[in-house]
Parts: sequence; C-alpha cells; structure tokens
Amino acid sequence: MKNAYNWYLTLVKPSWAPPSWLFGPVWTFLYILIAVSFGKVFWMFFKKEIPFLVLLPFILNLIFNFSFTPIQFGLKNNLLAAVDILLVPGTLVWAMISIWSYARWVTYAQIPYLLWVIFATALQLTITYINK
Repeated sequence: MKNAYNWYLTLVKPSWAPPSWLFGPVWTFLYILIAVSFGKVFWMFFKKEIPFLVLLPFILNLIFNFSFTPIQFGLKNNLLAAVDILLVPGTLVWAMISIWSYARWVTYAQIPYLLWVIFATALQLTITYINK
C-alpha cells in the first residue's frame, strides 16, 4: 500500500485538491452514515417492505464505491478509476430517488455523501485529465 501511496503522491493534482490527511476523517464519517442508512434499506428489503429494484442501486453503489480504491491504488489506473467513480454518484442519485417514498430520512442522510462524491468525481476526472 505504501508503494501505491507513493505513486499517488507523484501524480499532478489541481490546486484545489484537499490535503491527503482529510480523506480519512471524511470517509470515516461517510461510512458511518452509509452503514446506518444503507443498513436500514437492506433491513427493509429483508422484511419485505421494499422491492429488490429499490435495493439494487444501493448494492451497485457499494460495489462501485468499494471498487474504486483497488482500481486507483492497486491497478494504478486513473482512467478506469474515473469511469468507476462516475458510477458512484449515478447509482447514489438513483438510490436516493428509489428510497424516497419508503424512507425519506435515508435520502436526506445521503446528502453529505453525494456532495463529497461529486467533489471526489470532479477531482478524479481532473487528475485523470492532467496526468494522461
């Protein structure tokens, strides 16, 4: 992992990129929100309170979210990471819309996650572009 971190440090980043120490606390907070709110959605599905099509975007969002780090830092592939990160806000918006009529608080709980992911997407696309 240290090798991947050193590789990331060599990439050119935009002036508005946050310091690397900020990512840990932000993602810790967001993963707590995700665990609670997504957990509620999974629980609702298992209790048969929502159909699978409401659960599906949450599953896909987790897959794309958790795939980013191995792609970015394992494969060291900015282009594939850029494609992956585009799918994260896309599935998140879909998830927020799909759960709205069942549990509005889950949609509201995703707002910090959505804002961060939009920022992270812009950052990744910029890094990908300037390091091509």
